[in-house]
Amino acid sequence: MQMSEKNTKTLKFKIVDCLLLVCIFLPIIGAIVLEILTRAPSEGISLSGAQIFFTIDMPIQKLYITEAQINSWAVVIAIFFLCLYMTHGLSPKANTKRQLLLEWIIEQTEKLVNGNMGEAFKNFAPFIATVIALSAFSSLMSLFGLYPPTSDINIIAGWAIAVAAIITYYRFKCGPLGYVKGFCDPIGMLPLNIINEIATPVSMTFRHYGNIISGVVVSVLVGAGLQGLSSLLLGSLPGLLGEIPFLQVGIPAVLSVYFDIFSGCLQAYIFAMLTMMYVSGAFNIDEFEIRKKKKELKKIKKANGGN
Repeated sequence: MQMSEKNTKTLKFKIVDCLLLVCIFLPIIGAIVLEILTRAPSEGISLSGAQIFFTIDMPIQKLYITEAQINSWAVVIAIFFLCLYMTHGLSPKANTKRQLLLEWIIEQTEKLVNGNMGEAFKNFAPFIATVIALSAFSSLMSLFGLYPPTSDINIIAGWAIAVAAIITYYRFKCGPLGYVKGFCDPIGMLPLNIINEIATPVSMTFRHYGNIISGVVVSVLVGAGLQGLSSLLLGSLPGLLGEIPFLQVGIPAVLSVYFDIFSGCLQAYIFAMLTMMYVSGAFNIDEFEIRKKKKELKKIKKANGGN
């Protein structure tokens, strides 16, 4: 009887695991099908932007729903189910490779955050892990023949604006006066400090976008050049052999390994490092502690009737 119950639990566990794995790849498959059904065939070099599926009328301007947004949502959904899969069946004592891998990722992320931001930001690790995962997986979408969301400046700008909002939040933790004081320290740097506040999300956007899109452009140009060179050198071969772009075999794959995998993951890491640097730099922990102690003293005085 106990053996039967154990087998039933194991079967249920495996079924849930399979369903979660299907849910991880389902949004990617859906994006691939949508790409096949909607993408018009093109000849030669094609460096067009994200395809626009439809528009929504808004009060200020039209909202364009593009494949960059659709693919970005596919990445978000895939990461969500990946997290569910990785956390499925957790136990106090790690007894699976999956849990060991998950614990290692968590430990490394916490070590990265504590080393770059300090103990005050120990709870910031989930956000940094999200930033790295979202950016890296978005860049890796090109491996499936999909338009990577990181090749759309609007997507990157959205991430940078979110980081800028977090920076402003941590500046305000020292109070409105501390926020204004940060711009006027020293007073002669006020104009530059204001420009720097605006330039932070702009620089993060263009740094990430520029590195990703440059890799896409180089890959496309090299692929097109190899096709032309193959036709020039080997086009005289008899029959179908003369039409096969032999020189395109291998080299584009090597470029893909660098630009799509290595460079994409590297840019995700850099974006996360810049996020940690800007957020921790905006938070004056000494002033925050002083303000916190003053608030506690006021509460104590209030509780004692103002004495």
